Amino acid sequence: MVAFKNDKHMHDALMHNLEGMLYCCLYDKDWTMVFVSNGCKELTGYAPDDLLHNKYISYEVMTFEEDREMVRETIKNALTEGNRYEVEYRINHADGRLIWVLERGNPIYNDAGIVIALEGYIQNIAKRKDIEQSLLAAELKYRSIFENTLEGIFQTTADGHYLIVNQSLARMYGYSSPPELIHAFNNIQEQLYVKPGRREEFVQLLKENDSVEKFESLVYRKDKSTIWISENARVVNDESGNILYYEGTVEDITARKSYEEKLEYQAMHDSLTGLPNRNMLNDRLQLCINFANRYKNKMAVAFLDLDQFKLINDSMGHEVGDQLLVIMAKRLTSAVREIDTVVRLGGDEFVILLTNIDDSNDIFLSMNRVLEAVAVPLTINNLDYLVTCSIGVSIYPDDGLDANVLLRNADTAMYKAKKAGRNNFQIYTHALNAALTERVTLEYNLRQAIELEEFILHYQPKVDFTTGKVCGAEALIRWQPEGQDLISPLKFITIAEETGLIETIGEWVIATACYKAKALQQKTGQYVPIAVNVSPRQFRQSNLANTIKKILAVTQLDPSYLELEITENTLIDDSSKFIETLHSLKKIGVKLAIDDFGTGYSSLAYLKDFPIDRLKIDKVFVSSIEEDPKNKAILKAIVVLGKSLGIAVIAEGVETQYQYDYLKSIDCDQLQGYYYSKPLPEQQFEQLLLNQIES
Repeated sequence: MVAFKNDKHMHDALMHNLEGMLYCCLYDKDWTMVFVSNGCKELTGYAPDDLLHNKYISYEVMTFEEDREMVRETIKNALTEGNRYEVEYRINHADGRLIWVLERGNPIYNDAGIVIALEGYIQNIAKRKDIEQSLLAAELKYRSIFENTLEGIFQTTADGHYLIVNQSLARMYGYSSPPELIHAFNNIQEQLYVKPGRREEFVQLLKENDSVEKFESLVYRKDKSTIWISENARVVNDESGNILYYEGTVEDITARKSYEEKLEYQAMHDSLTGLPNRNMLNDRLQLCINFANRYKNKMAVAFLDLDQFKLINDSMGHEVGDQLLVIMAKRLTSAVREIDTVVRLGGDEFVILLTNIDDSNDIFLSMNRVLEAVAVPLTINNLDYLVTCSIGVSIYPDDGLDANVLLRNADTAMYKAKKAGRNNFQIYTHALNAALTERVTLEYNLRQAIELEEFILHYQPKVDFTTGKVCGAEALIRWQPEGQDLISPLKFITIAEETGLIETIGEWVIATACYKAKALQQKTGQYVPIAVNVSPRQFRQSNLANTIKKILAVTQLDPSYLELEITENTLIDDSSKFIETLHSLKKIGVKLAIDDFGTGYSSLAYLKDFPIDRLKIDKVFVSSIEEDPKNKAILKAIVVLGKSLGIAVIAEGVETQYQYDYLKSIDCDQLQGYYYSKPLPEQQFEQLLLNQIES
């Protein structure tokens, strides 16, 4: 301060131009000011004269009360050690604000070495403090985010060592704390990633793009369990472009991956059996083809269809059908090798892919194992079932070079197995392809025939043994394409059954037969019942009884003159729906007959319980009675059975006088066959009835 007084120019400059405040105060309890610069006004709000020698507005008083002790202790400690002092604190501004200031100073000693005053400089640091507070708040905020975010956060060296990780990443990887994780990892690639080379892929992407997004990997946790993660990261360089570190975030996507895998599994597997489904078939088949092509061997495609499944499923219900399919899936899987694949296409259709086939014997052995496995009797809900299968096989490269051709040819061979009597397998041949083409053409023409009304009915008379006169007729469908010969039902009924066209065709036959029966009554005065064959598929229609009821109403035919013939094997369907249909038809008043009796598997109990009016003995028993006496006994037993139950018996396929005489001798009720008449066109049958009246 003495220097200031001796140098007036310097003194004036400091007094007027410094933004802060120069001061000198006594080292007393109030720190009484004895000198302040003009900056005092701006800093404190007080003029210099207000502060000088004023213990009521001393600098001690202006110091914020909470900071006073700290300021005095800081200065006192510095003085004790003989040092300059520096302290930050708050003062009370004249306008009531709190102002942050920085004070730097040193003591003034008397001749005895005792501190008598302090001199120094005080400056406003409010702006700096605001910045510091903002930075601190930001640091706390981001530290909170860093420590508490659900995502893992990391920094790693370029060579694969962790620098910084947060608690979430440590927890994600199974460690108790970030330090434990950092110390546990010596090499991220070898210790973290399940797939070898995955870290190198990650680093390569960073080098090429400076960042990487959604980098998904399977990684190990501390306990060696695995999780799926997704990483986002970037490269951090210094000013020279050298890599300082990599930093990024990690998300645990195990749940999402599990869900995606579940969806993918569901998309590629049958929900009922767990087998690969149609979606997976093409991929697996192509892999098998590629394998066979690479190693110069063969593979086979086996197309399998369960023979009796539709009947069981429709009669016993879908629950039983589903249980049966599950059992069959397990049997098929067990019957083939581990390297083979069993696929469920849907319904009762399966495909088996046989790989690494050395010769045809491998196929024969495998298919025989499958046939045997399927045909083992099974029990569901205390009921026994016997199911067989038909299999068609195509071989790569003999029968096709691509998946679609192999599947199509195996399907063709499967139909051949069906026609061969079921419960067998057939190998595809090129002749089968020609047969398939014929079948496809026939199916198309059959659909056209319905639209073009190309069907007609022929009528085969039924004759009463007692009177020798016509007592009825069976309506038999014929297909008459324009300009072509008649087509036998043997060529198209099976296809009609398989495609469902039989329902439309069958309804047409019933309606046409009813119209004809009514017309014959009006023209000839004879009330001749007309019999119509009803296929198993027709009989399973839920609305069959209502359909027939409507037809009878439209044609005004008395129901008793319509007879419905159902095959004996249809009777094994003992579902409540089947029984209900039988009784509904009987309630309408139509007659019911069992066709081909003696060739099926029906129980005699059906004859007692079901409302049957007539038994038609199959011609196989009639045609051979001259060569096989046992068939005579069978015929006689059936007639006796019918008589005892009050059911009329008719023998079909009667062609010789010997057959006629024997049937008459055992008191058979009626006959049908070429012995009397072949099936006749409508006009000829009508004339036959007219001739009968005249005679």
